[in-house]
Amino acid sequence: MTGRIGVTLVAALLIPVGLVLARPAERSARPHPNDLSALPSYVQRVEPAIVGLHVRAAEDRPSSARLGSRRFGSAVVFDPRGYAVTVSYVVLDAVRIEAKLRDGRSVPARLIGFDLDTGLAVVRLEGTGPWPAAELWPSGDLHVGAVTGTVGVDEDNDLVHATTTLESVRRFSAFWEYMLDRALMLTPSMSSWGGSAAVDERGRVVGIVSLRLGEPPYVSLAIPVEKFLAVKDELLAAGRVVSRRPRPWIGLYTAARPGRVVVDGFNEAGPARAAGFRRGDLIVGVNGVDVTSQEEFYEQMWRRQAGDTIDVSVRRDDRVQVISVRSIDRHRLYPPPR
Repeated sequence: MTGRIGVTLVAALLIPVGLVLARPAERSARPHPNDLSALPSYVQRVEPAIVGLHVRAAEDRPSSARLGSRRFGSAVVFDPRGYAVTVSYVVLDAVRIEAKLRDGRSVPARLIGFDLDTGLAVVRLEGTGPWPAAELWPSGDLHVGAVTGTVGVDEDNDLVHATTTLESVRRFSAFWEYMLDRALMLTPSMSSWGGSAAVDERGRVVGIVSLRLGEPPYVSLAIPVEKFLAVKDELLAAGRVVSRRPRPWIGLYTAARPGRVVVDGFNEAGPARAAGFRRGDLIVGVNGVDVTSQEEFYEQMWRRQAGDTIDVSVRRDDRVQVISVRSIDRHRLYPPPR
């Protein structure tokens, strides 16, 4: 009798356990296919921080002669207080900036500062925050061939993005007395590039796209974000970089040719315009040092300080002559807004 009771008791105890084990497991909720985004993950991560900048610049200012007084570009919010980084040419001489947000709202923005040496600028969105901010990440870990992305907006506030490849990392110089010792070259380029975010596979911003180079499908040049991180606090506090010695600037446009550099024009407000240069002059030396490339021209000129006289040797009609130009601090043309 005792044995039956023991068996019955054991069976009774086992029944609830068996029923629990046999109960079908609850299925986790699955999103509806219509709720899934078709955007790559790197786009989803950075998109909330992308804004479009509609800019009106003063028509009588030097930059408007070349860039026009109505401009557009993207910007990337990097601080929840509404600070955003973009390329400087979009906002030079700006008298009005309207920022278009991803939710369709428009808010005014104001210029905070420039770093004309790297070609970057900071604006601040006005209104109630906090604002969605992207993560800025140094590009040093990227290797040539790495998968990257470019994310921006067009003038209709439509998102524009492309999956890209880091084609090369190299020095880059341009005609307006501009040079980067390290630039990211991304391919292919996309239709809306100025101020767009260059991101890694995790959606971290590693560069700000500045230029489109070459022929179709083109290459995008991105300014490495570490150039910005190094001076960000100075730009927010002072409107310009105060820890770096101002470069001498003469406003001379040059064209790079194999083994030589040629005078190609002048900035409207630069001292070189009235110094005696002619288009087609071959630049052969700076401050007594021979130069054969645009990069060497800049390197020798920037050994001096803003305000120094720069002696440029040019070959014209088979004769070499020296043209002396009193340089200036370019930031005087674009004083920090306050």
